[in-house]
Amino acid sequence: MDTESSPVRRLGREARAAAPAVGALSGKEKNALLLFLADALESRTDPLLAANAGDVAAAREAGLPEGLLDRLLLNPGRLRDIAADTRAVAALPDPVGEVLDGRSLDSGLFLIRRRVPLGVVAAIYEARPNVTVDITALCLKTGNAVILRGGRETARTNAALLEIIHTALARHSLPAAAVQAISDPDHSLVTELLRLNDYVDMLIPRGGEALQRLCREESRIPVITGGIGVCHIFVAASARQNEALAVIENAKAQKPSACNAVETILVQRPIAREFLPKLHGRLAPLGVTLHAGEAARPLFAAASIRLPPVAEGDYDREWLSLDCNVEVVEDLEAALLHIRTHGTGHSDAILTEDMDQAGEFTRRVDSAAVYVNASTRFTDGGQFGLGAEVAVSTQKLHARGPVSLEGLTTSRWIATGRYSLRA
Repeated sequence: MDTESSPVRRLGREARAAAPAVGALSGKEKNALLLFLADALESRTDPLLAANAGDVAAAREAGLPEGLLDRLLLNPGRLRDIAADTRAVAALPDPVGEVLDGRSLDSGLFLIRRRVPLGVVAAIYEARPNVTVDITALCLKTGNAVILRGGRETARTNAALLEIIHTALARHSLPAAAVQAISDPDHSLVTELLRLNDYVDMLIPRGGEALQRLCREESRIPVITGGIGVCHIFVAASARQNEALAVIENAKAQKPSACNAVETILVQRPIAREFLPKLHGRLAPLGVTLHAGEAARPLFAAASIRLPPVAEGDYDREWLSLDCNVEVVEDLEAALLHIRTHGTGHSDAILTEDMDQAGEFTRRVDSAAVYVNASTRFTDGGQFGLGAEVAVSTQKLHARGPVSLEGLTTSRWIATGRYSLRA
């Protein structure tokens, strides 16, 4: 096939052509579009849930793991949450047009730097129908066109969502090409998308390590990578133990399939003999399986608690399930070394009453989000007051942490002179 006439390149050309129409919308017009979309999602609950039920049934028959099935599942409450997130994005200040810097120069120029849309954003993601709406809402709010590539497991749900999105675009006189989706599950189309650097300005992959690696290695488009969360909680000797148990329960059991769920708990040795049985007693009734590290195993055994050991590779594993590693460390230095060795730079926490120790932890843990006496589950655009998010970036350039409106913009220098000439 002639690459210039391929379906993916056609999507790219159409998205590039549609982007100026989205970028020209006023803040009021963008908000009206998003509020209409939120209402439409709620009014179409029954057909959306029916489409999603088909996806879930097919995924279960195909043997999709429980963690991914949970990410795929929509129910009335989750759909209301998606609509609420869309309204939250509409309520946020419009970043487009914001003046970031301004100065008068000796040359007579007045120089400003203004925030502007990127143009066209592409997103590749797996088993998360909420991402379809989240990314669409954030891209429209920032004046960008978007090309979506969801996983085959979300095909029915995404098709139903895209129909609603196109209805909203049409109602507001915008081209359907402002939000497009690659629905064909052929993996070769992903490779082709990664090479659309002449049409797409930024690529956001949301999925497992294999997808992240593919995009880092193959993309010709600038990539925001992240979302792989091997998250840690260090329980220091001074921590309030009952409160620490509640934080750990929230971080592990509230939504184990989330990338900000804790995967390894590090307990400082002076309290380990007392704390580890309490930890098991708190989490085991919730269905959590603790995997004991080398230093933790004898302490669990002394309390007559038999646990599976941490196997090779488990410390580097994103469980996405009701499994969690537990290890005993001597001090803050040992905890920092463990996190530096096995962490992914996503979210890490310390539970302590020693604020000097907390300060040292926050200075030295090189992660996108670092917590003191709080659950790692807060790493989320909505929880941070950013509205929805397109990804949680663990890289350091352009955007880090939950990527919301500002991460979907760039800037432009504008110079005003008096028929000025450079000397």
